[in-house]
Amino acid sequence: MIDSLDIITLQHIWWFLCSLVGSLFLFLNFVQGGQTLLWQVAKTDLEKSLVINSLGRKWELTFTTLVLFGGALFASFPKFYATSFGGAYWLWIAILFTFVIQAVGYEFRTKPGNLLGTRVYEFFLFLNGSLGILLIGIAVGTFFTGSAFVLNDYNQVTWSTPLRGLEGAINGFNLSLGLFLVLNARTLGAMYLLNNINFESVTEMEERLRREAFINFACSLPFLLIVLGSLFFMTGFGIGENGLVSMVARKYMLNMLANPWIIGILGGGLILVILGVLLTAKSSKKIGIWLGGPGTVMVGLALFSLAGFNNTSFYPSTVDLQSSLTIFNASSSYYTLKTLMYVALGIPFVLTYVAFVWWSMDRGKVGVKELGSDAY
Repeated sequence: MIDSLDIITLQHIWWFLCSLVGSLFLFLNFVQGGQTLLWQVAKTDLEKSLVINSLGRKWELTFTTLVLFGGALFASFPKFYATSFGGAYWLWIAILFTFVIQAVGYEFRTKPGNLLGTRVYEFFLFLNGSLGILLIGIAVGTFFTGSAFVLNDYNQVTWSTPLRGLEGAINGFNLSLGLFLVLNARTLGAMYLLNNINFESVTEMEERLRREAFINFACSLPFLLIVLGSLFFMTGFGIGENGLVSMVARKYMLNMLANPWIIGILGGGLILVILGVLLTAKSSKKIGIWLGGPGTVMVGLALFSLAGFNNTSFYPSTVDLQSSLTIFNASSSYYTLKTLMYVALGIPFVLTYVAFVWWSMDRGKVGVKELGSDAY
């Protein structure tokens, strides 16, 4: 069956798979969101330890998924990997730096005799959950607004600004998307902690988490409306019949109309997130994360699909339109993509293993008894 697939079909399949991994990463940002809530929902050292150790069970999964996302793009769309990571390197270095200090924060926060003190390492975690996710949102935003690069005949990238990707932070759409992701991560973080912690000794923290889930979701709505409103009306980067990239009015709205399934998963995802928040804030249930998490994955998948499908440049250049990258001119060769499809057949087994490990770690809720000598 795989041998019968043509290269265009393979390019679409691999963009979908990369988008799925990126969307799973957005869901796993609940770890980063939970880190930013530490000082708001945890008022005692015991409460802080419960929050840190609950998130500490999962923090490696977020970074691993980010690396997997980069690896999948490197294998299937190497020109994008080389252009973005090689050109916008100040942006990516800043993102990776926040993940490095996250690892340092978890590793050394409670080490005896550490020189910086626990609050410095807790600040590292906050920085990762706030600045790190904001920068990732800005990076994703450039899929729609473009970046300032030029590719020569040898595919060597030249960046037209010394900020090397950080200039994306001054774009209103990029910044709105980044702030939405930060607040959504905080919402997911509150719902996850509510589901994962045993509150027998810290009953007041449960109410704080329910309140934070609702407040952060409410604060995210203006930025979500800016993002969605912009996508409906903004001019996008389309690919003509001759393969040339040009500006197309309301391109992303046209993409939705051409692919109604995108509207379906976008709307369905938003409904799941809303239901998760309402169940968390307005009832005694603790299952909000199992609605908000899949909802976030669906919203992310819709955004990535809008950026790459329906003859759209997923990494446009604002200074040279014909340098813009598409799933057609940025992909690996037919034989590489076909070989990767055989590798992808193992994905269900990997996901099954991840689900099993997750279930094993979460069989018991984090409580005072679980805070042993190896606690974070």
